[in-house]
Amino acid sequence: MNSLTRAALLAGFATAFSLGVSSPAEACASCGCTLTADWLSQGLAAQPGTTFSIRYDYVPQTTLRSGTSKIDRSAIHFPTDREIELHTYNHSVTFTLDHQFASDWGLNVQLPVLTRPHLTIGEDATQPSHSDTRGIGDLRVVGRWQGLSTPGTVTGLEAGLVLPTGRFHETFDSGPEQGEEVDRGLQPGTGTVQAVLGAYHLAALAPDLGYFLQATGQLPLTSRDGYRPGAFVQTSAALNYTRWRNVTPQLQLNFRKTWRDSGVNSDRPNSGGEQVNIGPGLSAKISSRAVAFGFVELPLYTRVNGYQLVPKVKLSAGLLFHL
Repeated sequence: MNSLTRAALLAGFATAFSLGVSSPAEACASCGCTLTADWLSQGLAAQPGTTFSIRYDYVPQTTLRSGTSKIDRSAIHFPTDREIELHTYNHSVTFTLDHQFASDWGLNVQLPVLTRPHLTIGEDATQPSHSDTRGIGDLRVVGRWQGLSTPGTVTGLEAGLVLPTGRFHETFDSGPEQGEEVDRGLQPGTGTVQAVLGAYHLAALAPDLGYFLQATGQLPLTSRDGYRPGAFVQTSAALNYTRWRNVTPQLQLNFRKTWRDSGVNSDRPNSGGEQVNIGPGLSAKISSRAVAFGFVELPLYTRVNGYQLVPKVKLSAGLLFHL
């Protein structure tokens, strides 16, 4: 494979992966859901320059699970001694600014805007309570160093912080729990500072086929108002096909492990778990400076602690602009 072909393949992979980027303020952290929005990498770039992207994520959590089993809500007689969630519809729009310097360094900044309608029947209640938390989420700032790269490959390390810019005192707007604060996992922000650490590698398997590997972890450094979000670790492996000039199909496989939340205001028994997801999608060049993209993420395996709502599918779409 000549150097020009390798460069084109790596640039295509890097551009495609800069589209999806990481989870918008734990977009699916509500009630301990482990489906991640971090199934694309953090704005990786093979060449110096700046990109700006807008991505919309939709995660409809409608299936109630315990362990690996689905819970039949129709068989539950109310009132009960535990909360029974009915649905959570996660909508997020994430604005991302990414810059790769001429050196080996790069910087990625993301700010999500969230809307999260939620319906649940609380402990000892017979009627549902509704909330519609919304607002900006937590700002994520991640730097990267690609000094481990070799000709024809990109290898790097990344580190950064998630900063507590989102609100975390939203309340129910109707039902028996009207006026009470919504669970912290459903709030736009966590109120805490979290550290981000990761490593990644992308290269070519063949002239028209590239691969990508990534491991990422997020660890809370602080707690606030009796709440500390659970840490998580995720590994990802992906392939992309670059034979077509303006369209790049991709396929990614993810594993994510999330630990339980903690603190007196956490729903610790109903948080944390594991999930394996597969994510097919594609990116399409629509001009010399703009790329459109769309992806579907499907769970292959899910195990949750306690009772948690999980999605059957996650959808992502957006636009990336080279500035």
